[in-house]
Amino acid sequence: EVQLEESGGGLVQPGGSLRLSCLTSGFEFNWAWMSWVRQAPGKGLEWVSTISSSASTTHYADSVKGRFTISRDNPNKTLYLQLNSLKTEDTATYYCVNSPRSTALTGPRGRGTLVTVSS
Repeated sequence: EVQLEESGGGLVQPGGSLRLSCLTSGFEFNWAWMSWVRQAPGKGLEWVSTISSSASTTHYADSVKGRFTISRDNPNKTLYLQLNSLKTEDTATYYCVNSPRSTALTGPRGRGTLVTVSS
């Protein structure tokens, strides 16, 4: 069974930083393309970023490019998302997904971690 457990969210002021983690189990993490998606209050799911199995390829939504960094620790089966220069519009529940970009919005995800950007 695929299990994805996100953590690291919280309340942060605009301009601040957070590091999200996603601990995984139940599948071959080392071979999986992984993604982050988010859902702002009252809105639909939005793709954020994707990383290849070897971490050699990364993709970002235009809205987060240059501010967010996706990474992974294959031996520990953990996915990360570094969030810098946070804006109020980044407020959302963030989910990691065991999927490449093409299916990230429909792939299995965990319970998510809430990021609130507010002064």
